[in-house]
Amino acid sequence: MRLVRCTYGARRYWGVLEAARVRLLEGDPYGKLAFLRKTVSLRDVALSVPATPTKIVLVGLNYKDHAKELGMRTPREPVIFLKPVTSLAACGCDIVYPKAASRLDYEAELALVIKKTARHVRPKETGNYILGYTCLNDVTARDLQKKDGQWTRAKSFDTFCPVGPWVETALDASSVAIASYVNGAVRQRSSTSEFIFTIPRLVSFISGIMTLLPGDIISTGTPAGVGPLRPGDIVEVKIEGIGCLENRVVAENPKKELQDGFGCDKI
Repeated sequence: MRLVRCTYGARRYWGVLEAARVRLLEGDPYGKLAFLRKTVSLRDVALSVPATPTKIVLVGLNYKDHAKELGMRTPREPVIFLKPVTSLAACGCDIVYPKAASRLDYEAELALVIKKTARHVRPKETGNYILGYTCLNDVTARDLQKKDGQWTRAKSFDTFCPVGPWVETALDASSVAIASYVNGAVRQRSSTSEFIFTIPRLVSFISGIMTLLPGDIISTGTPAGVGPLRPGDIVEVKIEGIGCLENRVVAENPKKELQDGFGCDKI
């Protein structure tokens, strides 16, 4: 099942994608859901970030091919960091290239959404806590990352965390193809079978550090092939069994307010 979060008319809904139509729902997928009678065309809704996180937890190095590309040793335990919720952007929204940065990179990632409170979860139980999977682009100001020596500023600008287009609840994510494209040309191509740490290991590890709440996002790292973006580029993250997250890169314009205050979608 593909769960869509969208705006229709003046109201925000969750819905189920059925072919090219959305069956609207009452409530949210973390609690009780009720199907409404109304279905609408996917073309008539504005897609939103398909999660309502309190935090976004990302893994710094989790693909064997990426570690080899960087000449780095395989880590003994996951390296994690956070992005603020203000960095979120929905599928179709612009990624703003800030004036403070001189190099902006794409990083295609598989992300999962937590469906219920998780604390000290054992690996074999993690499936009970996962709502489903989606695409994420861990946009990074690479020059600032190198300059600062830590990652907060480089990863946290508004629009630096596009997520979407929806959440796929029926996916075996242990071995699916993942790729990124810039202006139609492939830049990354790998498989989640290249993970250093499996999804059960990641959820268990992270839930042992911090309580995960319904709607929280965990992103599982990026494969080899990261590279630069420029204003005007169209960047896509495509994951087998989920779909395509697409965003355009635009130069920062301080005189122009971002729609809704940040990104183009409030959570």
